[in-house]
Amino acid sequence: MSKAFTKESDNDDDDEAAALALAIPPGSKNYITPAGYQRIKDELLQLIDVDRPEVVRIVHWAASNGDRSENGDYIYGKKRLREIDRRIRFLTKRMDLAEVVSPSVHHGSDQIFFGATVTYSNAHGEERTVTIVGIDELDPLKGKISWISPVARTLTKAREGDTVTLHTPNGVEELDILEVSYPAPAQE
Repeated sequence: MSKAFTKESDNDDDDEAAALALAIPPGSKNYITPAGYQRIKDELLQLIDVDRPEVVRIVHWAASNGDRSENGDYIYGKKRLREIDRRIRFLTKRMDLAEVVSPSVHHGSDQIFFGATVTYSNAHGEERTVTIVGIDELDPLKGKISWISPVARTLTKAREGDTVTLHTPNGVEELDILEVSYPAPAQE
């Protein structure tokens, strides 16, 4: 059968959530910073309050035009509506699984935990700064790495001045921890 005639699965987001859930170590929670949680919440509210009602309005208008089988606005609108609904379900599940942890609780500590910003150097003297965040907020290009990544796992619980051993596909690499910092607690 041609792929053009197959029904899209409504469980695509379940597959995506299952894949991300597999990445979380068994018995662990889905840790996330307050800022990361707020970004997910903002996206969810944008989808529910703005994007979805607009698409529903367009689909309603397109449906009132008659023949739906060749109505591009109707067909695209229904597809977009399914995508929005899938994303809403996914974000809702991620928020339900989230364990919000404020990195500022460790402010002033030199030991590495979730939320730490760490500067380290390798054997070649190359320095790198990373922030350990949740899987829903990682951004390697901005130096944000997931707390379950090999680098983060290697750094966790080490202290400023320690040397840790990172096992990579290319062999073993020694990392010298130069600096550990956390954001200051918010003043009320």
